[in-house]
Amino acid sequence: MGRRARLGLLLCLAALWAGALAAADEEGNQDESLESKTLSAEDQVKDHSTGTRVVAGQIFLDSGKSDSQAEDEENIHSQDEEKENSLEELNSLEMSNLLNKDLEEAEIQTPVLTAIGGTADGEPCRFPFLFMEKEYAECTADGREDGRLWCATTYDYKKDQKWGFCETEEQSNKRRQMQEAEDVYQTGMKILNESSKKAQKKEAYQYLLKAADMNHTKAMEKVSYALLFGDYLKQNIQSSKELFEKLTEEGSPKGQMALGFLYASGLGVNSSQAKALVYYTFGALGGNLIAHMILGYRYWAGIGVLQSCESALTHYRLVANHVASDISLTGGTVVQRIRLADEVENPGMASGMLEEDLIQYYQFLAEKGDVQAQVGLGQLHLHGGRGVEQNHQRAFEYFNQAANAGNSHAMAFLGKMYSEGSDVVPQSNETALHYFKKAAEMGNPVGQSGLGMAYLYGRGVPVNYELALKYFQKAAEQGWVDGQLQLGSMYYNGIGVKRDYKQALKYFNLASQGGHILAFYNLAQMHATGTGVMRSCHTAVELFKNVCERGRWSERLMTAYNSYKDGDSNSAVVQYLLLAEQGYEVAQSNAAFILDQKEASIVGENETYPRALLHWNRAASQGYTVARIKLGDYHFYGFGTDVDYETAFIHYRLASEQQHSAQAMFNLGYMHEKGLGIKQDIHLAKRFYDMAAEASPDAQVPVFLALCKLGVIYSLQYVREINIRELFSHIDMDQLLGPEWDLYLMTIIALLLGTIIAYRQRQHQAIPRPAGLRPAVPQQEPPPEHQPPQ
Repeated sequence: MGRRARLGLLLCLAALWAGALAAADEEGNQDESLESKTLSAEDQVKDHSTGTRVVAGQIFLDSGKSDSQAEDEENIHSQDEEKENSLEELNSLEMSNLLNKDLEEAEIQTPVLTAIGGTADGEPCRFPFLFMEKEYAECTADGREDGRLWCATTYDYKKDQKWGFCETEEQSNKRRQMQEAEDVYQTGMKILNESSKKAQKKEAYQYLLKAADMNHTKAMEKVSYALLFGDYLKQNIQSSKELFEKLTEEGSPKGQMALGFLYASGLGVNSSQAKALVYYTFGALGGNLIAHMILGYRYWAGIGVLQSCESALTHYRLVANHVASDISLTGGTVVQRIRLADEVENPGMASGMLEEDLIQYYQFLAEKGDVQAQVGLGQLHLHGGRGVEQNHQRAFEYFNQAANAGNSHAMAFLGKMYSEGSDVVPQSNETALHYFKKAAEMGNPVGQSGLGMAYLYGRGVPVNYELALKYFQKAAEQGWVDGQLQLGSMYYNGIGVKRDYKQALKYFNLASQGGHILAFYNLAQMHATGTGVMRSCHTAVELFKNVCERGRWSERLMTAYNSYKDGDSNSAVVQYLLLAEQGYEVAQSNAAFILDQKEASIVGENETYPRALLHWNRAASQGYTVARIKLGDYHFYGFGTDVDYETAFIHYRLASEQQHSAQAMFNLGYMHEKGLGIKQDIHLAKRFYDMAAEASPDAQVPVFLALCKLGVIYSLQYVREINIRELFSHIDMDQLLGPEWDLYLMTIIALLLGTIIAYRQRQHQAIPRPAGLRPAVPQQEPPPEHQPPQ
């Protein structure tokens, strides 16, 4: 019995161990498939290992593991230790036998490609096989005009003539169709990428349409988004929805994310936040970064889900890793945030866009040899933004002209372009070092920072941390953000200096004030992991959100703005709505503004105000003052909701207290004056009116008129409250003015009357009469002697 018990125990433990192996294998396969999905997407970048990373010559921190991940790893580690302890009790010989048996079964289950038809139907294909003096390790279409794949079942095809097809005729036709669709797709993409003219881009989309009709997945993704936004194709929400549904059935993360957006915004379908969340989740699991960003914002703001800072942190950190890895030495494209409401309210306010005439003026100055104009235009074309498209060729030309004139800033930027390399400028450490040295010798901080990078990474010179630190300090002292960022990285990682998190935090903060994306990213990592600072999930999420909003998708902000300026409000509002889902506050306010103005015909008239109210609310939650006031207006007038003076009062008060808005203060004064949503209080009304006048000079005139009206109301209210008859009964005129007060009063009245009469007479005599005119005569016939001469 003892032997049988031991054998039973042995078999149980072996079964448990085999089950653990199978589960581990299955988990590994799932992880591998998820990773392959993530990396196969067009807009994904390879993930990086934990620790400090160097991206485009810049050090930044990798994301730390979250608490939940650490706990999972500890649990797995403890489970592994328990399994190892139990397995040590088994006999090594019996374990090896079990393992050998499992391996044999695995080998038996390995699928083998079988020939179809030909001269060896049903026989396994032989790889490699020899055909036309060439070895083939896989099926081939060589030697066949129909392009159908085949294989040999023996090594030497010429000798044995044993062969068969690797696919059925139906599979062959489908493969050839997909190959044709791929060729059409590549032709369309080539035209699209190489052309900047609208007519050629429209031609490219005709090729993509043809490929999409042939069920090419990437072409369907391109066409569906073009139909959704109206990019080079006529906007058609219904057609785009059908394509998104088809893509979703095929498992496309882009299609799943877009379908989630349609359900979230109610475009082409009945709005359903539950369905939107499901599709967003599937899109994120497939590796779509925009879906991750949307989920991050939803968990942060508690939209359709329970508010969870940690969940938001997980999604935002994943996206921020990819955005940060895309940052180059020259920086990324400039994110242009233009508020439509501000443009309308303040037409003279600069929107950040450069007028075409102004750009031409700068170009004229640059052609005439104005060095500052050349450097300015070079930077505009290098980074893009302010209405200027990114163009490295033009940037290089302008920098070259200014550098030849001896401008140190232009030399430093040429060094950056050569250091990074592009299609226009070939990468050359020697040339970059030459320009960096010349600029640094002239005291230019950009050149000093570039020279520090060369010594830090050994680009064209031996690695020298002391010199790198020296040049970074010089650049940082002049306020150059790259120098501040690299100093922070050196202190954080202890490169060339003693590790000092406080100094790292200091320089990262300085660089973030200059708007450097990697500074925001590094600060977010420190706050997320509690490195050098107290851990703060909320701060980390806000910083990661800032980084995520600098991604490539931010370029659609300008696309949407241009669509609106071109009069295509439908296209603009759909683009703004998608960006609003991603958490862009400026997109939320712009979408609400277009809906508020009822300029988008794709949204029903009865739905415009409720949807505008939703997005004003989201924008207000992110601190936009105008949105907060709009919320008050909507509740005050009952736009998209019931009239609610109490809620309107709350929104006005928040705008007044948090953003010191003069408009909100004025509205609060009015509500106190009228007693709307609050007890009527003339004194508080005057106080808020005075505060509004102090907060903004523009409010002084309306405040003056309001105070005049308030004075009249106050006087009438005072008169209404007192009894005039009773007041006069208590007044003793004899005691007040003397016993003969009536004589004095009559004398004063007589003098006033005489003065008025004398003044009127003098005024009547002083009226000049034109020459030749006489006073009018009565209507009766005058005497003959008084008639005027004929």
